[in-house]
Amino acid sequence: MSESTARVAIVTGAARGIGAATALRLAADGFAVAVIDLDESSTAGTVQAIEAAGGRALGVGADVGDAEQVQAAVDRVAAELGPPVVLVNNAGVTRDNMLFKMTDADWDLVMHVHLRGSFLMARACQKYMVDAKWGRVVNLSSTSALGNRGQANYATAKAGLQGFTKTLAIELGKFGVTANAIAPGFIQTEMTKATAERIGRDWEEYVAERAAAIPVARAGVPEDIAHTVSFFVSEGAGFVSGQVVYVAGGPRT
Repeated sequence: MSESTARVAIVTGAARGIGAATALRLAADGFAVAVIDLDESSTAGTVQAIEAAGGRALGVGADVGDAEQVQAAVDRVAAELGPPVVLVNNAGVTRDNMLFKMTDADWDLVMHVHLRGSFLMARACQKYMVDAKWGRVVNLSSTSALGNRGQANYATAKAGLQGFTKTLAIELGKFGVTANAIAPGFIQTEMTKATAERIGRDWEEYVAERAAAIPVARAGVPEDIAHTVSFFVSEGAGFVSGQVVYVAGGPRT
């Protein structure tokens, strides 16, 4: 794709971790990329890395769970980069705790970002995909969707995203739009490092312990997820929709 005809992708939560790796990969694939995160200044690193490699990028600050901010962000992307036809709903937070200790705020924030955020972003972007008669939505679920101790909120949100994905696939398929989900296993990111710190574990030991339980005998890295996103948004994946792929180094890790 030439710069003038490059399709536009939006990646949420793209200031770091899986989102940043995904934004960089999609830029390398030829997309112009909107890097969305809660604080616009935090997107600078990802934007600069894309531009340094010869790509086009735009950093946008938005709370994905706020309808007005989402609409403003998507409008800005459409005006400055072009109509967004790829959406990667990656923004996420954790507020882990056992059920009896989990607060209303812990529950609500996780739903606000993961579920409401993905809904609002998809609703705002779908019209551009429908108009183009081509589109790709990729939602980030998790192996936690299968249930995980201390993550009643996160597991529920990630399972909900799978149902959301399958419904989008049904509703939008006739317009040339696919929707798929990726459920990562243990990935080395700042979020998982924070989890190790919260439970008082040495990071290197924690990674080694987790890797030992994974059939491919290593921990995942953000690029593992970015590669799968790249496949889902490709031309060749146009007959793949409504699927959930567990990228976890094994059946369930």
